[in-house]
Amino acid sequence: MQTYKITTESGRIDKVASELDPTLSRSAAKEMIDSGLIKINDTVIKAKTTVKAGDIVSITAREPETLEVIPEDIPLDIVYEDDDVIVVNKPQGMVVHPAPGHTSHTLVNALLFHSPLSTINGTYRPGIVHRIDKDTSGLLMVAKNDNAHQSLSAQLKAKTNLRKYIALVHGIIEEDEGTINAPLGRSPKDRKKQAVVANGREAVTHFKVLERFEHYTLIECQLETGRTHQIRVHLKYINHPIAGDPIYGPKKTLKGNGQFLHASELGFAHPVTGEFLTFKAPLPTIFERTLEQLRLNDKS
Repeated sequence: MQTYKITTESGRIDKVASELDPTLSRSAAKEMIDSGLIKINDTVIKAKTTVKAGDIVSITAREPETLEVIPEDIPLDIVYEDDDVIVVNKPQGMVVHPAPGHTSHTLVNALLFHSPLSTINGTYRPGIVHRIDKDTSGLLMVAKNDNAHQSLSAQLKAKTNLRKYIALVHGIIEEDEGTINAPLGRSPKDRKKQAVVANGREAVTHFKVLERFEHYTLIECQLETGRTHQIRVHLKYINHPIAGDPIYGPKKTLKGNGQFLHASELGFAHPVTGEFLTFKAPLPTIFERTLEQLRLNDKS
């Protein structure tokens, strides 16, 4: 249990609790208040109760939900595999690993059916060294044992691996190439989103233009860091949000299966041999068809 002494009048307890504990959304705080897990002066209260100067707010963490991760016979697009690593091409719409409320049909469920995985990330994320969003397609490296996991993680930290993405964005990017260096953190306006914030973690994305259309630009992005939603937030920050992005993009956009963002190229030093391996994955069919239609529209 965490306790906090309030020094100034702060407003409703559900809002205050979400500010005191960055891991809580306001709706989650309300649920905990209703369950008696958040109190003021050791008294059960309601979400609309106002916190005043001098009050003691206590937040008792919920017991962690136990998840049983069951291997599932789900087809995988495996680009490369040996005794230490797997490189898989994840389709749009597939969640990478289980979480409360989403315990099945994830990439991890499929991988566990296929092969033993490293144990470093625990029960819910075995083998997972890095992630991509549910509606982002493309390449992921997966560790089959702990030694491989440690090596691949160290390469991510040292920024020696290669991660390239293809993105279709709104508007015309005039520069042929550029770098976005803007720190990222939780959005102060919407805690479910990431944003460029002054006290955020370093985030660097390099990009170059591949093709320009009348209202869109096709670009290649190379990650120097790998923050949550990094490419999506960075491109919104420069006023070129990714087409189809339901969170960071405009309402009027191209129809697809989510954001037009694809992890197209992946490179890393093999954990055992040290050989630098590179892999590429073609764009999903819906991405290719959308580009073909944009080209036809520009000619008409």
